[in-house]
Amino acid sequence: MSSTHQVEVLPAATPAASMVFTTVLSQGPLSRVELARRTGLSSAAVTKAVRPLMDAGYFVEAVEDSAPPAVGRPANPVRVDGGRALFIGIKVTADEVIAVLADLCCKIRVARHVPLTVRDPTAVIATIAGLADELLVEAQGYGVRVHGLAVAVSGDVDRAAGVVRYSPFLNWRDIALAELVSAATGLPTTVDNDVRALTVAEQWFGAGVGRSDFALVTVGAGIGCGLVVHGRVVAGAHGVAGEIGHLSIDPEGPLCHCGNRGCVEAIASDSAIVRRIREATGQPVAGPAQALELARGGNPEAREAYARAGEAIGRGIGAVVNLLGPERVIISGEGLAAYDLFAEQIRDAFTSTAFSTAVQCDLITRPLPFEEWARGAAATAIQTFIGSDTF
Repeated sequence: MSSTHQVEVLPAATPAASMVFTTVLSQGPLSRVELARRTGLSSAAVTKAVRPLMDAGYFVEAVEDSAPPAVGRPANPVRVDGGRALFIGIKVTADEVIAVLADLCCKIRVARHVPLTVRDPTAVIATIAGLADELLVEAQGYGVRVHGLAVAVSGDVDRAAGVVRYSPFLNWRDIALAELVSAATGLPTTVDNDVRALTVAEQWFGAGVGRSDFALVTVGAGIGCGLVVHGRVVAGAHGVAGEIGHLSIDPEGPLCHCGNRGCVEAIASDSAIVRRIREATGQPVAGPAQALELARGGNPEAREAYARAGEAIGRGIGAVVNLLGPERVIISGEGLAAYDLFAEQIRDAFTSTAFSTAVQCDLITRPLPFEEWARGAAATAIQTFIGSDTF
């Protein structure tokens, strides 16, 4: 068991300072004038926020090699020094734990993968603690302290309470994960839903940078959706929001594990596609890889299953766009391996479902490896450290 780490506090205690920090983090380097423009703060407020962050080494001047020395008021843009602090991000899947050591700019320095054979919370926490210890040793090599750890899991996660309310893939209910992991690692710990964590990473460092309203839809083992509205990741009053996977689009459709029929997830998740192909062909399809092989080989039942999945996803995205009107929808997740088999159906179903000008919403695909989900967890650890109010 690790000894408890002394917590360092970021010198950005006010909402204005936190806003300045997150703006430079996601959009920097930025001049102080540009910072004032983007945050809507006065130049005096920006200067007041920047100075302590510079003094503590979190901000550095982004000096151009060719730039002449500044005279009078500093004109050089400021950027975040990524190497100033380190964070651990952990993604728990049904059969693997992925851990990354990331810097303050959420750049992955080290990554580790460990197979998960037992899903019992005690065993998973022991695995997390072992990975954290390994990454703390790696951090010593950088000579930089780890300021926090975050764990991302699928399902209903109450981040404020640090509790996993229900995770179907792990079969967990009401696990006080933040408290248990913190006790095991000695690190300040944040727990969040995996899609929401990935949404934070996309908002600050990915395809959502600079966009106040976007959605992230993930396809694969489940169908998830993270939402950013007016610059904030939507968590929902009860920790549940954006559950596109549990939109019922066919009342006569297959039974979902949530108890309803015809949910997007019951039609379009990896396991739903495999099940439909098994039923239609009578073949013992082992999993998503074999299902893909059948479909790409021209098997009509397999191709139909993927087409139906694409239609379900497209209708789900159309519903989200009609409700919230995001500028962009990012489609990601391990299920993108099959994108060529259902891209057309996603687009067609979205187009027919979206109301009027909502159809102008920008749909993009962004394949992300599982390490990016762990990076998403690291982003939530950074968010907690900053005390950001964008969640």
